[in-house]
Amino acid sequence: MRSYVLLAAIVLVVGVAGFPQEKKEVPKEPAQSKIPPEEAKRENPVKPTAASVAQGKHLYSSQCTMCHGVNGDGKGDLAVEIKLKMKDYRDPAALRDMTDGELYYILNKGKGQMPDQGDRLTPEQRWNLINYIRSLARKEPPLAPKQ
Repeated sequence: MRSYVLLAAIVLVVGVAGFPQEKKEVPKEPAQSKIPPEEAKRENPVKPTAASVAQGKHLYSSQCTMCHGVNGDGKGDLAVEIKLKMKDYRDPAALRDMTDGELYYILNKGKGQMPDQGDRLTPEQRWNLINYIRSLARKEPPLAPKQ
């Protein structure tokens, strides 16, 4: 009888040890927001042609709308759900103080809760995306509400 109990105990210990332990995911730290000066000075080598903006719009619609909104208002479904405060790219002042190099760096490395795009986008795709985002800014201020 003791040998059966001993055998059962061994099987139980070996069986439990053989199952993988649940891994606890370590939360990813938000991306650094400090942009190196040499990156901020980087110039966009892609001219904002109609073709570049169209390619950027296509990328934006598949990669950015969930947070930044379909029209760039910063009210994408995910941003609203997790209560992120996003810039309204339609506002000319939203990106006025940011260089294309800074935007490129953010796309490449991420910022805050925005994940990096790493190898997901080619350099040309990033520049096209920047050209599109810049095109969203209203040329005229929004109309005041009628009273």
